[in-house]
Amino acid sequence: MRLPMFPLQSIFFPGETVPLHVFERRYIQLIEDCREEAITFGIPVYLDGVINYGVEVQLVEVVNSYEGGEMDVICVARQVFVVNNFLSPANGRLYPTGEVSLIDLDYVSNLDLKKEVIGRIQELYALMNVAFKPLELGKFNSYVLAHKIGLSFKQEYQLLQMPKEEERLIFIKAHLLGTIEVLKEVDRTKKTIELNGHFKNFDPLDFGEI
Repeated sequence: MRLPMFPLQSIFFPGETVPLHVFERRYIQLIEDCREEAITFGIPVYLDGVINYGVEVQLVEVVNSYEGGEMDVICVARQVFVVNNFLSPANGRLYPTGEVSLIDLDYVSNLDLKKEVIGRIQELYALMNVAFKPLELGKFNSYVLAHKIGLSFKQEYQLLQMPKEEERLIFIKAHLLGTIEVLKEVDRTKKTIELNGHFKNFDPLDFGEI
């Protein structure tokens, strides 16, 4: 499958809304082609000088157009792909293209695992004093809060490459358990520091009994 390419140092997950400010002439041309031909394009992740994985996106709306051709656009991420061949611009187009293979994702998972992950996210938010909006179990998957649980860029990239929902949830659970333990330790340290600033009643040693 060949897709027009819009490389970014950003990660988007399937189902996610993708807002883009487009200002380079080659990508303005790409968006114009998507509008006219109803084609999708790829956002491959540029990481450590290489491009291997990305996500196919579909243009939904051009929100704003500016003098000079710049645009604010809304897209939606669809499917994850692996890049087989990154190609230079051709056929009079300014933007690159790529030969990609779509990854067959599944969303099947153990309900108990899903419940535990949601519970750990709620625990994480409570430790951080961040409001947590209850999630419907049936609408939750590994991508829903992937940007909001403290994953690093490289961890998000790892998650993007995992085809199985169970594998993704286990990965997220391990991250949450580690993060929660670190935050609890920080909280314990903070309380210890605060206590050391207060007057205390100590039971002095009775040296007569020693």
